[in-house]
Amino acid sequence: MSPTPAPTDAARTAARNYAIVTASYWGFTLTDGALRMLVLLHFYRLGYSPFTLAFLFLLYEAAGVLANLVGGWLATRYGIARMLSVGLSTQIVGFLLLSMLSPGWSAAMSVAWVVVAQGVCGVAKDLTKTASKSAIKLTAGEASGQLFRWVAWFTGSKNAMKGVGFFLGGLLLDLLGFQGALWAMAAMLAVVLVGVLLFVPPLMGKSKASKSASELFAKSRGINLLAAARVALFGARDVWFVVGVPVFLYASGWTFTMVGAFLALWTIGYGAVQAMAPALVRRSADGLSSEVPAARWWSAGLALVPMALAVLVALEVPALEWVVVVGLGIFGFAFAVNSSVHSYLILAYAGSEKAAEDVGFYYAANALGRFFGTLLSGLLYQWGGLGWSLSGSAAMLIVCWLVTLALPVHKGARA
Repeated sequence: MSPTPAPTDAARTAARNYAIVTASYWGFTLTDGALRMLVLLHFYRLGYSPFTLAFLFLLYEAAGVLANLVGGWLATRYGIARMLSVGLSTQIVGFLLLSMLSPGWSAAMSVAWVVVAQGVCGVAKDLTKTASKSAIKLTAGEASGQLFRWVAWFTGSKNAMKGVGFFLGGLLLDLLGFQGALWAMAAMLAVVLVGVLLFVPPLMGKSKASKSASELFAKSRGINLLAAARVALFGARDVWFVVGVPVFLYASGWTFTMVGAFLALWTIGYGAVQAMAPALVRRSADGLSSEVPAARWWSAGLALVPMALAVLVALEVPALEWVVVVGLGIFGFAFAVNSSVHSYLILAYAGSEKAAEDVGFYYAANALGRFFGTLLSGLLYQWGGLGWSLSGSAAMLIVCWLVTLALPVHKGARA
């Protein structure tokens, strides 16, 4: 007996929507990665201190907390396509604001302007991410058995694209200068925005949204714990990634191009491992009984890496910068698997009706972790160098591991 055409049509539509949303987010994250390198390299070249460099990114990260919460609610109320469009449009506005920065302004005025413009870009990033991840939950639900694989590929490929963006940022800075690079990226995003308006179904993800703040925050125990683990996990990465390692490598004699290339290759490799994560984590029929223990073991192993690196930095071993590079490569592998498993688990715990709200809540925690990591990246490096940054990373990862021990292995557990 031949299969009915309806499931096939639904699966094809789901795959089409998945491909469109993924491609849209690729375009966004390419420019987002380029933006980070533009700001970091441009202002470090102007002589700004490590803490000031970190401060430039603080509102960018802080804005993401509220943007994720509100973005999830808005995507549920008005549809994912509208929120993708709003996110892309907001990023274009942020780029244009940054391009208005004048060399004649005082240092205080320049910092204030960049912080505000970065805040606009932070809102854009997390509105777009929440809408995109919610779309993956919906499309995978229409293509049976695809959730982990589609989440892993989406997450891995967008992070690889962000790595390419790091390289693009340095390249555009050299070729076009700070202002010209921002104009070029705004034009690129305008093309992506037109694609979203033309091809993403306008009512995708539209559902009945929460009516109150208490309902919006009333998540399952699994989502609450996973959000707490996510704060620690991404804080542990950004505490060395944002300022510590780039400044350490430059101080060790590396050029801007070499530093940017390392960050790009690290992020591309991290994304590639994320895409492979389903092959590295044993699957279970219920979607949790193997995956939750995997999150525990991988977070425990990850915590050991910055501990070892902090000791080696304190001992000042020969060729220290290359020891750090290799160690961070190992960190990137374990971190990528952790991140991919977390990204799967949030969608496994999330309900279908309000998936966008659940995802938004979770990525608000992600943004909060990046905020704390960015703040500590400047402070710890300025106080005690790379060793302190790595020690802070290890401490956060121990917290992450302890939280994962409490994750439920059955759906529906309440706090």
